[in-house]
Amino acid sequence: MSPIRIVFFTGAGISAESGLRTFRDSDGLWEEYRIEDVATPEAWARNAELVLRFYDLRREQVLKASPNAAHEAIAALEDSFHVQVVTQNIDDLHERAGSSRVLHLHGEILKARSTADPSLVFPVNGPHLRTGDKCPKGSQLRPHIVWFGEEVPLLMPAAALVAQADVLVVVGSSLQVYPAAGLVHSASAKCAYSPGGPQCGFHPRRTLHPLEGKSQLGRTQAGSVPKGDLQLTTHHQTAGGDHAAVLLQGSEPHARGQVGGRDRSATVAGAH
Repeated sequence: MSPIRIVFFTGAGISAESGLRTFRDSDGLWEEYRIEDVATPEAWARNAELVLRFYDLRREQVLKASPNAAHEAIAALEDSFHVQVVTQNIDDLHERAGSSRVLHLHGEILKARSTADPSLVFPVNGPHLRTGDKCPKGSQLRPHIVWFGEEVPLLMPAAALVAQADVLVVVGSSLQVYPAAGLVHSASAKCAYSPGGPQCGFHPRRTLHPLEGKSQLGRTQAGSVPKGDLQLTTHHQTAGGDHAAVLLQGSEPHARGQVGGRDRSATVAGAH
């Protein structure tokens, strides 16, 4: 039997618990700047130095941050399942936690690309990208970020991954930022889809029940659960009769998985 394909669609909330603020927070990093001044092609054309300085600060924050329990729990699932992460985040915390298959919809803060040829992408060595840093073709390097008003180049590949998923789990995203949020509609009819919710179960894939709680899986507020054993249990019966169940639990120091017969389950641990 082929391993269950789990796609985690993650947003800013999962990185916020590593200390990276989001622009939707009351103290969000975007409050210091107007989006139009730092995160659009027009801003780059108008004042590239300001844009570079803005992203230097973001890069410094990422380099100082560490993966949290949610990142680690998702990575641990690879021991038993085929796990793909599709993230809206521009940090590398999923990779540092050990996830081997990560697609960044909105780019990567630790990379730069040519302004003359978008296919030329380079790692940024250190926290700073400066005016005068050029690609081999002689053009200025810009942050490898999808800015507001730009197309999302990896949207179609991401949709294809979601379409192949047996299980789709949304973590740390309000599903407010489009077109990325529309990826949930790429899930197939057989896919067990869990965006989280007060009932904490798998729901029909087009039913949204936002979970109000932390993105760290081991700290999730999941209904009435004994203190010290916070968990999110999800369950779904597919049209074909198979059952898919995922237990996200914070009471154990490791991840374990079991696949067999018509019942499929996994346990993911997260630190308290």
